[in-house]
Amino acid sequence: MNMTWSNQSKVTEFILRGLSGSSELQMFYFLFFSVVYVATVLGNLLIMLTIVLEPRLHSPMYFLLGNLSFIDMSLASFATPKMIADFLSEHKAISFEGCITQIFFLHLLGGAEIVLLISMSFDRYVAICKPLRYLAIMSWRMCVGLVILSWIVGIFHALSQLAFTVNLPFCGPNEVDSFFCDLPLVIKLACIDTYILGVFMISTSGMIALVCFILLVISYTVILVTVRQRSSGGSSKALSTCSAHFTVVTLFFGPCIFIYVWPFTNFPIDKVLSVFYTIFTPLLNPVIYTLRNKDVKHSMRKLSSHIFKSRKTDQIP
Repeated sequence: MNMTWSNQSKVTEFILRGLSGSSELQMFYFLFFSVVYVATVLGNLLIMLTIVLEPRLHSPMYFLLGNLSFIDMSLASFATPKMIADFLSEHKAISFEGCITQIFFLHLLGGAEIVLLISMSFDRYVAICKPLRYLAIMSWRMCVGLVILSWIVGIFHALSQLAFTVNLPFCGPNEVDSFFCDLPLVIKLACIDTYILGVFMISTSGMIALVCFILLVISYTVILVTVRQRSSGGSSKALSTCSAHFTVVTLFFGPCIFIYVWPFTNFPIDKVLSVFYTIFTPLLNPVIYTLRNKDVKHSMRKLSSHIFKSRKTDQIP
């Protein structure tokens, strides 16, 4: 069976149709997404640098936040630079190997981020509902273990998505209606009936994302109820932190659930959602955490003032 498929496989590259066929919009998109991508990378790098250099942020919550920033920066980088370059190119092609690589990194980073968001929810639950046992439960060993677990789950999830995809026969159409290779769009181009593979994809991507989102909603509801029963300043700070976390969770899971729960149907908004969770969500995460977290804002101001002072000192003869 595999020999038959490999003999039929003639497609060596895929054509990415991009965001729009309008040549007038290409330069605008190039400039706009270049600015967004640079802002995303710099924003997440700033958060990671602040967490590493500021001693008051050396806690489990910020350790997990720093790792989330690294994943977000990587998620924004697996396809966006190629998309930006394609705005200046007439032939928007990607090799078969490059396409498979994009699918792998999308699901690796997506799976890792899901586990990390659940870990951050667990961290806030322990901090608010079991404050006296917080440091005992959220030890450094636990935090490092959760980060390692997130990457292990991401790798296994990505490999499970590719296990059947790499051997599919692609012998006809090769146009992907997006700016990167997304699994639901690529498997539609195969020369065989991919209904069973689509069902597998729903169960491993769509339903997992949906179930995890529901569990996270329940978790943050429990935390919110606990916070409401208190009226101290600490509870107000906890509410602000949790609201930022929940906003990030909603921005990440919403588009993923919509795209992967209905892989057999192609909605016009799918392309917009793909842009949102691969480009805008990684940009919004550092903005949300900076605006909603006083500790991060204070540490960033302190770091920036220290850098400016050191520069002025260096300029003085």
